[in-house]
Amino acid sequence: MNQPIRQRPLSIGPLRAFEAVARLLSFRAAAEELSLTQSAISRQIQSLEEEIGCTLFLRGTRKVELSGDGAMLLPTAVAVLSRLDQTVRQIRRARGRRVVNVSTFASFASLWLIPRLEAFQREHADIDIRVSAYDRKVDLEDGESDLALRYDDVPSVPPEAEQLFEETLSPTVSPWYLKKPPAPLKRPADLAGHALAEEDDPRPSAEYLSWRRWLVEHGEPDLQPRRWLYMNFTYQQIQAALAGQGVALARLPLVHEQLQRGELVEPFGQAGRLGSPFSYWLIAGPNAARRPEVQQFADWVRAQAAVTRQALEGV
Repeated sequence: MNQPIRQRPLSIGPLRAFEAVARLLSFRAAAEELSLTQSAISRQIQSLEEEIGCTLFLRGTRKVELSGDGAMLLPTAVAVLSRLDQTVRQIRRARGRRVVNVSTFASFASLWLIPRLEAFQREHADIDIRVSAYDRKVDLEDGESDLALRYDDVPSVPPEAEQLFEETLSPTVSPWYLKKPPAPLKRPADLAGHALAEEDDPRPSAEYLSWRRWLVEHGEPDLQPRRWLYMNFTYQQIQAALAGQGVALARLPLVHEQLQRGELVEPFGQAGRLGSPFSYWLIAGPNAARRPEVQQFADWVRAQAAVTRQALEGV
């Protein structure tokens, strides 16, 4: 005998529990993520299965798997919840304080953006800035971020991306580091007596940030330094150089102020500089034009980028 077709709309709570369990394949992990008990998650899943009239998960003693019906429901559940969360964020944003959500990468945030933010906030005290620093690209279509400040090459950025400034690399050290042993730094071959802070990163851009590329370009392909200092992030390399722990291959757009203040120096001068196909970009989200605060922040970033470009010409 056929079961009657259910007409009652689904509740959001059980649907969110279903998405979490389906993504994590664990009732316990889903309960921790949603700040519920495991029994509460089980009851919500059971309620959803009763509402729909099917089994959504195959429960084993040690693992959980989606059933065929569960696999059919999951893409729609994800899309519905994502759209709902995005709309709620937009409503909260419109009714609360004005907030600009900026996505960027860790070193850019630490070395370039955050040191300048106080100036923007002095001029715009009614605008809050939320900086999310990830070394991965975010999708501006999802509504989480209003602007992205990225590091990429031309083929990898969307057509609407605005170039802020190009990349320039150069060996840098603390000035007092040059006054102590082990060796002078007058020519590239002298690097053999020093520790070199190296980018330890699997992304394609790391090839152009590496000491190996710089040494090849400067006629020392076989040089081995006294030791390597492998670090994940550019700002860590700069911290090492400032602390006198070795020589960093610095990204000049991010450290030009330290150079101007004399906190860092280029031992090889302009002869040690090297370009890259990668640049720094500003990318606005699809709804940025509708919100004055996003446009104000974007204009401020453009102005700061112009200052950086001008400073690099004089460094």
